[in-house]
Amino acid sequence: MSGTLYLVPNLLGVVAPTQVLPSRTIETARRIDHWVVETPKAARAFLKSLAPLHAIAALDIRELGEAPAPVHLQSLLAPAFVEKDIGLLSDAGCPGIADPGASLIAAAHTAGIRIAPLVGPSALLLALMASGMNGQAFAFHGYLPIKTAARAQRLRALDDIATQTGATQIFIETPYRNAAMMAAALLHCRRETQFCVAADLTLESEWIARRTIASWRKGTVPSLDRRPAIFMLGT
Repeated sequence: MSGTLYLVPNLLGVVAPTQVLPSRTIETARRIDHWVVETPKAARAFLKSLAPLHAIAALDIRELGEAPAPVHLQSLLAPAFVEKDIGLLSDAGCPGIADPGASLIAAAHTAGIRIAPLVGPSALLLALMASGMNGQAFAFHGYLPIKTAARAQRLRALDDIATQTGATQIFIETPYRNAAMMAAALLHCRRETQFCVAADLTLESEWIARRTIASWRKGTVPSLDRRPAIFMLGT
């Protein structure tokens, strides 16, 4: 027998948990005492908003870290070996989906620990749902290159894939570079390519728009500075 590794979705921004998370997710997270998290400070703020059954200071909150070694992963999973449940938490969205956590989940599989994904917001899936683009075939590419020439080359390549296959091409950018990404996409992608932007998902300031590149070029692009956004190219 072992404990369960619960994959707990986090909020995508400042919003009341009950507006985004189902009751089972909130109730399960409230009772978990052992946590593996992306950033401890952000995790404590989220857990406090759920009104946990025990004081935040009493919770065992450990940082996953970048590229965790196998010995560290085993240490993080140790409570499960004595039948204690563990919660895995990213800073935003779903653990392991465009967020850290896959290595811990893989280690839990290897160790025979039960894994239970909980329901909550995934920015990628919400954006794809709202885009009206191909949801049968799509690919997520994470962050594109920062350097101008490399980013332009990558955008043209993704535009080619979308045009040739019809598969939706999804990518993200650090929020303070959103304007540069928008400008690059409008400059380097085909006029007829569909381009969708989904910003501030689940928040009151949520904004989603889909147009052809040609149409985007003619209109005014709203400020996306420091607003988490998902970008999609499609047909």
